Amino acid sequence: MDTIKVHNSLRPGGPMPFKPIEEGKVKWYACGPTVYDQSHLGHARNYVSTDIIRRIMKHYFGFDVNFVMNFTDVDDKIILRARRLRLLDLEKKKLYSGEELHNLGIAAFQAYATSSLPLLVADDGKLDESNYAARRDAAYGKVLAGGTLSGEGKPGDDEAKIRMHVGNMDSAARAIQEKKLFGGADDVLQPYLDFLYKETIDTSDQTIFTDLTRHMEGEFTDDMDALNVLRPDVVTRVTDYVPQIAKFVEKIVEKGFAYEAEGSVYFDIAAFEKAGNTYARLRPESRNDKKLLEDGEGSLGKKLGGKKGPGDFALWKKSKAGEPYWPSKWGDGRPGWHIECSVMASDVLGEVMDIHSGGIDLAFPHHDNELAQSEAFFCRHEKGEHTWVNYFMHMGHLSISGSKMSKSLKNFQTIKDALKESTARSIRIIFLMGRWNDGVEISPDMRLQAEGWEFTVNNFFTNIKSLLAEVSARGLKNPSMKDKPSSGLMEGLEQAKKDLHAALVNSFDTPRTMSVVLGLIKDTNIHIREHKSDADFGSIETIARWITKIVGILGLDGNAKPPYEGLGWAASLGEIVDPNDAVKPYEDVLENVKKDVLKLNIESNEVKSLLLLSPDQEFRQLVDAGTKDVEQLALPHVRAVSRLRDEMRRIAPTTAAETKKSILSLSDRIRDYDLTNLGVYLDDRTDGQPSLVKFVPAVDLIAAREEKAAKDAERARAKEAAKRKQAAEEAARWEKAKLSPTDMFKADDRFSAWDGEGMPTKMKDGSDMPKSQMKKLKKEWDRQKKLHDEYNGKFGGAGAS
Repeated sequence: MDTIKVHNSLRPGGPMPFKPIEEGKVKWYACGPTVYDQSHLGHARNYVSTDIIRRIMKHYFGFDVNFVMNFTDVDDKIILRARRLRLLDLEKKKLYSGEELHNLGIAAFQAYATSSLPLLVADDGKLDESNYAARRDAAYGKVLAGGTLSGEGKPGDDEAKIRMHVGNMDSAARAIQEKKLFGGADDVLQPYLDFLYKETIDTSDQTIFTDLTRHMEGEFTDDMDALNVLRPDVVTRVTDYVPQIAKFVEKIVEKGFAYEAEGSVYFDIAAFEKAGNTYARLRPESRNDKKLLEDGEGSLGKKLGGKKGPGDFALWKKSKAGEPYWPSKWGDGRPGWHIECSVMASDVLGEVMDIHSGGIDLAFPHHDNELAQSEAFFCRHEKGEHTWVNYFMHMGHLSISGSKMSKSLKNFQTIKDALKESTARSIRIIFLMGRWNDGVEISPDMRLQAEGWEFTVNNFFTNIKSLLAEVSARGLKNPSMKDKPSSGLMEGLEQAKKDLHAALVNSFDTPRTMSVVLGLIKDTNIHIREHKSDADFGSIETIARWITKIVGILGLDGNAKPPYEGLGWAASLGEIVDPNDAVKPYEDVLENVKKDVLKLNIESNEVKSLLLLSPDQEFRQLVDAGTKDVEQLALPHVRAVSRLRDEMRRIAPTTAAETKKSILSLSDRIRDYDLTNLGVYLDDRTDGQPSLVKFVPAVDLIAAREEKAAKDAERARAKEAAKRKQAAEEAARWEKAKLSPTDMFKADDRFSAWDGEGMPTKMKDGSDMPKSQMKKLKKEWDRQKKLHDEYNGKFGGAGAS
């Protein structure tokens, strides 16, 4: 087997050979979510891309993968979210007068602006709901119009954050004006209430936090299941590991790589590097980035003091009032953000792992700090620098309008909302179209490309299954081409396998993989079109089954299970308890169609023969063979309906007009309603070929039918409207035509005298008509005369003067 090469963030440059610690096995730790809110498409990008690589490793390359993922269920974001929700709930229960409630809203409104949108209060600080809009537009209008705050460059995260804060303020201003503070102004109320009352919360009752995190953990798991992401082999939670975390920190302190200060414990970067270790191996250029360092410490860690170096980070944080706490040798406190992953991953996977993965935004400081503290914990001075992770894989982030999609910017679409608009398969296809380690922005072009790929594969599977079923029904046993020139299909398949393998060993190049699949389908479709009577069905089936396996490995079929040996998308109906119940709807359609055909009294021996045929024997053979696929079991009944319909359509032109009309009406109903409602499409073919039976999800067929009906109705409405407009214009024309040209200018008060034909000779003031105006009026007179003469000719002069 060719050596897999992967992009490794620890070794910048191109992909490097992948050599697991133990041959055939992979130890993998992935940073899981901080469970404080709904997951969004940015999370989907991370976890779906991770899932794709994991599936390829397991189901294509055959590795035994031990995949570990954590849930961060205690950190600054969770503390703030849970505490603020509790304080808001308590505030809603207080008895406020209208004026008191208004004053609370204004105080929160002003505090939020001071903290997040300072330009709103830069002048006099007298901000309220009445002057807010004008100040907002003056201060931040450029950003709201799509520009930057400075007026230069392209908008980024800073501008996205401004838009988010403005959105919160807009909602709050409306809520204050409408006297509906709770609900509309929650986003500005929560931080204000937290400022006032955070120290009053009794955090010995940790259900304040765990109720939120357990609920959100369940929501995240549901989202991943819906996206067909494999569940982790092992799940860890920070709150289950706090005693081990405290012990882990103690050992780092004992080794001289950390120190206690004011009840907190910090990692000592200087001591770590002095001992010969490397800090910030993933992002050395970011080690002095103040903003990233502050983000890494969390919003509640800003006031913790006693650091020796500006980059030193908290391993253990002293808990302040309003924060959860656990006992330790340094007093009541809680884990730092980074230490949790080091402890949990090491507990399950040991002191060295093959792969550590996560979103690219975690590279610094989170992952760099994980590496440092873990390597400090495990290092043995006599052996030199310790290696904790062999391969760091970072998934590219998802962006929207130039900014990273994130909860903090509120520029996200939740996974649940995304799945209302798109299927899990279509979302996964979009991610497969880009490399896992590259950033991606979902654009209209990308959506169209993904939709085209999915449409092509769907049609391929549907057509191949239908053609192979037809071949089987005609008694052909997938004839080989051994007595004919080679079709070239198998050679094409072998080349596709090589190309796809080369793509996957090259750091899981899924864009190339998707292109290989599409190319093979294109070549196979060309063969089918060019060989209608002698297609190489044996090779066609082999190709279709290989493509089925590949899309299964990529996680595109939520109903399929490895080793993905079926043909086409797996049915979603699961195991059939009773085959008779499964085919009853198809059996009912056949019986109803037979009854309707009998009512037509058609004098055709072929029709009468088909009415007597029963699919029961073929159905029983399938049952006896252990067939569980509903489509296969239903095919005898569907084929019987299709054959009867084909024969009726064939003889329809030879029947009486009324019978022909009834036959065609019944034919359309069978195709568009009876079978469509069961997820069966009859593809009517020319050249005397029977209709091709295709199984397509009923919801798709019904949607297409309804869309066609809506378009037909719209066309009918447009045609009727055009007809009415034409009739109105025609009526107006003939109404105008009634007027004799002799009379057309006599009612015009611009003139005072006319000749015998009704042409004006004098203006109102008695002056002669200007020659230029006379020429213009003569043209109008001539047009009216022509129209009036036409009217007299059509209506015999009725109404003419």
